[in-house]
Amino acid sequence: MLSSLTALRQRILAVLGAISMYRLVFFALVALAVVALCFSFTGLVVPSAGEILASFAVLAVAISVVDAGAQRILRLPWRVESSLVTALILLFVMQPSLTAGGLLGNALAGALASLSKYLIAWRGRHILNPAAFGATVVTVLGLGSFSSWWVGTPVLAVAVAVLGLLVLWRIEKVRIVLVFLLVVVGVSVVRQAVLAQSAGTEVAIADAVVFAVVHTPYLFLGAFMLSEPLTQPPRRWQQFSVAALVGVLAGWPIPVGDLFTLGQERALLIGNLLAFAFALRGSVRLVLEKRRMVTPTAQELTFRTKGRLSFLPGQYLELDVPHHRPDARGTRREFSIVSAPADLPTLRIAYKNGDQKHPSSYKRALAAAEPGAVLAVTGTWGDFLLPRGGAPTLMVAAGIGVTPFVSQLRQMQSLGVQRDVVLVYVASEAAELAFRDELQATGVRAVVFTRDEPADLAENWTWAQGVRLDAAGLERVVPDIAARHAFISGPPRLIADLAPALQKARSLTTDAFAGY
Repeated sequence: MLSSLTALRQRILAVLGAISMYRLVFFALVALAVVALCFSFTGLVVPSAGEILASFAVLAVAISVVDAGAQRILRLPWRVESSLVTALILLFVMQPSLTAGGLLGNALAGALASLSKYLIAWRGRHILNPAAFGATVVTVLGLGSFSSWWVGTPVLAVAVAVLGLLVLWRIEKVRIVLVFLLVVVGVSVVRQAVLAQSAGTEVAIADAVVFAVVHTPYLFLGAFMLSEPLTQPPRRWQQFSVAALVGVLAGWPIPVGDLFTLGQERALLIGNLLAFAFALRGSVRLVLEKRRMVTPTAQELTFRTKGRLSFLPGQYLELDVPHHRPDARGTRREFSIVSAPADLPTLRIAYKNGDQKHPSSYKRALAAAEPGAVLAVTGTWGDFLLPRGGAPTLMVAAGIGVTPFVSQLRQMQSLGVQRDVVLVYVASEAAELAFRDELQATGVRAVVFTRDEPADLAENWTWAQGVRLDAAGLERVVPDIAARHAFISGPPRLIADLAPALQKARSLTTDAFAGY
């Protein structure tokens, strides 16, 4: 059962990975707006169609103007997609209106949200969720409009849940938001019970749960705002902590005098501050020093860090390469770090060249970067980390997916750490075995799956005779898999194929990537 779920999860991720997470969020919000607009014609949602359309137009214009101006000043390309995503989120948070005062208040919320991206930021990282900030300022100060969170209605609950799940699946934040929902619903149920008791009445637990799920904006808050990548801390336990904190504050809004309560967007802003405290040291700039081909289809970039960078072996970074007219994949990509922490201030990443006839705009911009170019890293993330102690470990890598293992094995070598490790390395052909010399130098035991036999393999490296790797093959070459902690880095489809064997390991940690 577990292997089937793992396989299904990875196959869906492979499909969703064909589109950038930013574009997927945009499409999901557009779809939700269309659903809401259709319901508005029948009166099933509170705002009228005219109020929804007018408010979105005002929000889109206000945010786009501020974004375009700020990015022109900063000499960055205007990311119209980012502007529209912020406008769509605020559309569901703020009260739609047709009055001059209401529209002006919404426009101000949009402008403040946009400005916060540039004024309340640290080394390219948002400190506060832009939409939450804009809504909070306008609501608390009473500047013409207010946050109504009209998206929290039963008729939109299914659409929010389905579209939100697609987004969370793509960015692999399902568990984080699930923790938030469990906490916020639980706290909300307790709050309803306490209020009912104080009023001398009773509330059915089932009714309280239903109310918390479909009559509140919690689903939307978790899926489309709490999950924002640029306000997430780097480690999973930190993300769980932020999710729990926001859940408690949103589920039981604490009054601040007679002014306002710490609910919804204010709860999220407090969670953002905790996330920023966790990630304060993570954002730096990199100076490109050189590039080299590590296989016929993959290349490595070597950088020098400007400022302090902290990461753990197996983590990844997000590299921002601004360029004009970015395509659907956007201007940011995630790369596993090849080098070990001991190599700092030198840092290396690697990637496949991909489609040479129709490369993405990002790939073209990255390929055009010359030595001396300065690129921004928004932070380091990930929990693809080896377990503490010397527990036996299985590393399964496909192609350039070997990069996090290079970092881990090099760090172990530099520290003199001994661990029973087996590396299963899959590549289309022997020439595509990236970082082979570095890996062999670490002394790791490896089984290589390639069509052709690699020449001059190290003594503790063996070739799998050209056999295609599947679940049965993995168990054959690693018969003691049940005694090992398994780590696999590669395309989601490979992880899905190997799931039956990998589920037999002591634990399983995946690092799926859908390509660039």
